[in-house]
Amino acid sequence: MTNNASDNATSTVFSDYVRKARPNMREASTLQGEHWRIGILTESLIRFEWSDSGKFEDNLTQMVVNRDFGADPQFTVTHRDGLLIVDTPALHITYDGKPFSKEGLSVVVKGMSDTQFNTWYYGDEPKHNLKGTARTLDEANGEIPLDDGVISRDGWAVLDDSAANVIVEAHEVNGKSNPLGAWVMPRDHKETDFYFFGYGRRYTEAVQDFYKLAGPTPLLPRFTLGNWWSRYYRYTQDEYVQLMDRFKREGIPFTTSVIDMDWHRVDDIDPKYGSGWTGYSWNKQLFPDHKAFLHDLHERGLKATLNVHPRDGVRAFEDDYEAVAKRVGIDPATEEAVEFDLTNPDFVSAYFDMHHRMEAEGVDFWWLDWQQGGVTRQPGLDPLWVLNHLHYLDSGRDGNWALTFSRYAGPGSHRYPVGFSGDTIVTWESLQFQPYFTATASNIGYGWWSHDIGGHMCGYRNEHLEARWYQLGAFSPINRLHSSNSQFMGKEPWNFSAEVRDSMVSSLRLRHMMLPYLYTMNYRAAFEGMPLVEPMYWADPNNPQAYEVPDEFRFGTELLVAPIVSDNDESAQLGSTEAWLPQGEWYDFFDGRRYVSAGESGRRLEVWRAIDRMPVFAKAGGIVPLQQLGEGNKVNDLGNPESLQVLVFPGANGSFTLKEDDGSAESGEDQTHVADTRMSFDWKNTDNATQFTVSPVEGCAVAIPAQRNWEVVFRGVAQPDMQNVRIEIDGKACDTAEITYDQQTLSLSVVVRDVPSAACLNVTISDGLQIAENSVEQDVLDVLLHAQMPYISKEHAMQTIREQGVRALGALRTFDTAPRFSNELFGTSGMPDSVISALEEILLRS
Repeated sequence: MTNNASDNATSTVFSDYVRKARPNMREASTLQGEHWRIGILTESLIRFEWSDSGKFEDNLTQMVVNRDFGADPQFTVTHRDGLLIVDTPALHITYDGKPFSKEGLSVVVKGMSDTQFNTWYYGDEPKHNLKGTARTLDEANGEIPLDDGVISRDGWAVLDDSAANVIVEAHEVNGKSNPLGAWVMPRDHKETDFYFFGYGRRYTEAVQDFYKLAGPTPLLPRFTLGNWWSRYYRYTQDEYVQLMDRFKREGIPFTTSVIDMDWHRVDDIDPKYGSGWTGYSWNKQLFPDHKAFLHDLHERGLKATLNVHPRDGVRAFEDDYEAVAKRVGIDPATEEAVEFDLTNPDFVSAYFDMHHRMEAEGVDFWWLDWQQGGVTRQPGLDPLWVLNHLHYLDSGRDGNWALTFSRYAGPGSHRYPVGFSGDTIVTWESLQFQPYFTATASNIGYGWWSHDIGGHMCGYRNEHLEARWYQLGAFSPINRLHSSNSQFMGKEPWNFSAEVRDSMVSSLRLRHMMLPYLYTMNYRAAFEGMPLVEPMYWADPNNPQAYEVPDEFRFGTELLVAPIVSDNDESAQLGSTEAWLPQGEWYDFFDGRRYVSAGESGRRLEVWRAIDRMPVFAKAGGIVPLQQLGEGNKVNDLGNPESLQVLVFPGANGSFTLKEDDGSAESGEDQTHVADTRMSFDWKNTDNATQFTVSPVEGCAVAIPAQRNWEVVFRGVAQPDMQNVRIEIDGKACDTAEITYDQQTLSLSVVVRDVPSAACLNVTISDGLQIAENSVEQDVLDVLLHAQMPYISKEHAMQTIREQGVRALGALRTFDTAPRFSNELFGTSGMPDSVISALEEILLRS
């Protein structure tokens, strides 16, 4: 490996990773005997170690990077009857000082009066762990077992770190020079080493402290949060570029091009070398000028990632074989294959040199598709984990924004986003599992899953399935469409019927519009330890209802999502799902209809939606910033937008600080690169007026446009007297604003153009906005219009609802299912249960 600037940068990245860590526990909160050590990291997070040799581990491990949380926890120590008793405000620990045993080590989690399992004895298996995630969904057709997370309904969870390798500074490995400066080594002694999470039902605190222990989730570059196009397909260079151009002509934005394995030589490999599954040399038949191809993608606003299956090493047919072989001491003339061996620093150096060359040609990041198990030459070292760790650190050299795309390799894998969940089967069962799988992964801090949206292989064609999957994709951490190389499985929206096509396109356009919101939540995940997707029980841990909606999740600070994961009902022509709304007022994100959840336990209801959208709710006082989509060549635009649309939901005060940056990798560490724009909503001030304010930008003002166009949309409100809507910029009246009202979405829209980002924008409705009345008649009419049922039943239902309002529900359920007329002209007057349920949602919304 030559000693060039790139090599030095890589070495610095690896060494800095070790030097920046804080693996030593605080002395004041560490208790120790000859063979045992107990570290009180927080009042609820305890490290237990037993070592026969009396030697303990103070290095980084594969999971742990920090054992010093910056403060000494409160605790007391008592010695009584040969026992060590440690009390913290959260835990009561009893230990006999002997090798860990069920009889000698126990922890009581305090404040858990409603469970009989809040006492943990060493070796206990969890009974009600809320689970974490799994390595892959490869070939999954629905539910699969999940590993444990750090939270439990019984208040405790355990993570065993005993078998993990350690990470140390090392300039020599196995007698060979190591230019990387750091290395992953087996522990030099055996010990029991585990972490007890005793947070009761303080779930978010447990996960946030796991991030402190294992390292934070990195900030993602903006482009990752847009739409990704991926397909296992033998595209030619021209076909792929033409496809990207058609997406642009259709007004469908994409930010990331994922090129599956056929970018490299696959089929024309001499059998003496083995299969073409592993490869690093461009397929010149498909991509005659790969540099031009990558350049063309960049010109279209797309980032490019290439799939690699590195198991088979580097073989003699590869472009880089000679250089790699010489680096590891093989005579290239022998054509001996270079073994894939991440425990050999010579191979690692040569391997990354090969990738660096391709990155210089235009590859932005790598899709690491390791599927071959967990064995390396080093005991206990998972090759997938090493790939993730080394590739991620290497990708951040020379000031680049570090990024990988790979599979989950156990606790701590959140440090190496983005996650690839594997090749799923195209069925409703697969879709039904993904919302739960995604939300539950947050229980082990894994917040950036990328699924095969639409499903990858096998299964069957169901157009509604694809539309519903696209809708879930729009509200997933990463939205990556993917499918196999079957000629029948393309995910292009124009391959579907008009209604489904429109739904798919709307989902993709909405995802790109949400970039301002998503990028702000990206900052929240990185700096506050709160993943974008949260299980419902995080915010309501003592409410049993919160555990009964596994498909539902919170999506950032403002939204709640209840995906539809089953086919439309034939009678209602609508899809449905069971939703739970926590106490308060909620508004349909798309049409502004209000839902009132008055009881302390919240409200369960069945919600129904046509194929054009799924149930998404915004909280009262919610503020959701979106960007206006560009047109033509600007459809994929990733810059901080010049035109913003902000959805504001009534009923309560709210605030939101939009996070933007200058696009540099330093944004994740240096706040001088970040621009904050605070928005506040005063639902009813002391003068009974409603006011929305956009404050002047703070921080790195040069990162955003000097002037912006703002569209403030108050959704779910009644139409006000337009004369009472006042707009001010820095206290001066603005008379050029456009003010409109849309009855379909119950939205008051105020458009103000060319507002200086350094100015304060105020939109005031002097007599205050009012919440819109429930749009019963129009919504009922729409349901009945499309319902597949007798016309006479529709007439009866409509008339009854007009006369009786919500009291009509009883009458609808008692409609005769037998024919009232004996001929086929009139049909029956029966009401399908599904249609009644859809009408019930409308009548009981508020």
